[in-house]
Amino acid sequence: MSSLRPSRRLVLAGLGAAGLLAAHRRPVRAAGLDTINIDFATYNPVSILLKDKGWLEEEFKADGIAIRWVQSLGSNKALEFLNAGSLHFGSSAGAAALVSRINGNPVRSVYVYSRPEWTALVTRADTGIKTPADLKGKRVAVTRGTDPHIFLIRALAEAGLKEADIQLVLLQHGDGKAALLRGDVDAWAGLDPIMAGAEVADGAVLFFRKPDWNTYGVLNTPESFASERPRIVSRVLAVYEKARLYAIANPAELAASLVAIAKLPDPVIARQLTRTDLSSSKIGAAQKETILGAGLALQAAGVVKPEVDVKAVVDALIDERFNLAAR
Repeated sequence: MSSLRPSRRLVLAGLGAAGLLAAHRRPVRAAGLDTINIDFATYNPVSILLKDKGWLEEEFKADGIAIRWVQSLGSNKALEFLNAGSLHFGSSAGAAALVSRINGNPVRSVYVYSRPEWTALVTRADTGIKTPADLKGKRVAVTRGTDPHIFLIRALAEAGLKEADIQLVLLQHGDGKAALLRGDVDAWAGLDPIMAGAEVADGAVLFFRKPDWNTYGVLNTPESFASERPRIVSRVLAVYEKARLYAIANPAELAASLVAIAKLPDPVIARQLTRTDLSSSKIGAAQKETILGAGLALQAAGVVKPEVDVKAVVDALIDERFNLAAR
């Protein structure tokens, strides 16, 4: 159920976030930094609202630092952009960030933008697929390196299957939905809001759901950027916090912003938001536990090498230095 209703606690937290913004607003023009590159994504509703409001542009105007918005179509793309140096801040699932770090991408997860149930296994009503075990030998669309991909691997493992037991069709999320509806694949590891669109508008069936396997939505930054420009990171996150609290207090405006970007009907976005919890942005023990569980499951499935110390990588990934005291 969506956690979007305002409360006295949220109002106080908003005042705290405003105070933090004021405290961090001293000019900090760092040598060589004239633009902050940050992503927006339909799977991160707060980022859409933040982009629409222009609050980051306002925050850094006096410093002469511009904001460049880049759309991420999936965790894999956001993490690729971070690794390539074309983003300073990118949205991803926590487990996707973990796998990326295991693979050598030195990212740090510094903020939680949502706790969603944003992925499930999806099929058409006419396929007869009821459980993950039914996927053996079937064509399954997935976006490699994302939470839906990790979700699929865990579902297969629980059913006693491996990736080799299915026909993996690698597509970005929107193309995966289209392939399913055309009949080019038998199932799809879905991602909201595209998944909600397939469900609401096209009668697609979410045949396997497990909310606890959906890892948190996290905002990541390169390790070097977090170390070299901690005040910039703190200021960005303080503005993000302002947007998160505003989103909770103004759900209709949040939905309208998401509808405009996703170009999906209101009922589809409403379905996504009922599965999106924005109630807390503190990063720490809860995220470590969930992401560690996903990492160990991937290791047991043979996706992560046995010699990898998954817990150590999780500890290196989660950066609690920037948690806002007001939360």
